[in-house]
Amino acid sequence: GPAVMPMKILTDHAWTDALTAIVERGRKSGKDVVLHTHFNSPGEISWITQRATNLLFERGIYVRNQSVLIRGVNDDAATMTTLVKRLEYINVHPYYVYMHDLVKGVEDLRTSIQTAVEIEKRVRGSTAGFNTPLFVCDAPGGGGKRDVHSFEYYDRENGIVVYTAPSVKPDKLFLYFDPIDTLPIEAQQRWQSPMCQQQMIAATLERAGGRVEALA
Repeated sequence: GPAVMPMKILTDHAWTDALTAIVERGRKSGKDVVLHTHFNSPGEISWITQRATNLLFERGIYVRNQSVLIRGVNDDAATMTTLVKRLEYINVHPYYVYMHDLVKGVEDLRTSIQTAVEIEKRVRGSTAGFNTPLFVCDAPGGGGKRDVHSFEYYDRENGIVVYTAPSVKPDKLFLYFDPIDTLPIEAQQRWQSPMCQQQMIAATLERAGGRVEALA
């Protein structure tokens, strides 16, 4: 894609023509066909990237970007703002900035929900609203994409965040957890105890209005 192999768009004419044909067929059918890509850092955007996206723009192909908030890569307001502005400069719509999924092996790359909230505040207003990405948490357990700041309750000390998805699963609460190594030492020690884990989660769900069933 544009983020990894922009030269393909410029040199593989059969591929680019095929993409163009699909977009045009969709438009004639009243359907919107969009190319999604995945820039995480402004350093991934070069002159050849711009040439490639300019070609897509000339052909009427709309491109959206989905980033992931990554510790040490784009987890500060200056870097994220630069990324957003460079994307809009090359006619790529900054669509989503995701929180990292809760999967094994990436704990050192994840950031806290508070980090995302603070970055979103600073990015918003730095450019046009339609070029401002949504910072979202894909709520574990099927809650879908929730605005990071739309939590029902956030225990910042212990790093437990509770979201709801009323239009998707109205009777559920969804939990997201900050990286343990970013928490205070006392909280890190509590997470080492399974009993303390259960107590912290139960207390957070209660504060969030835990009358409904929770999904971990």
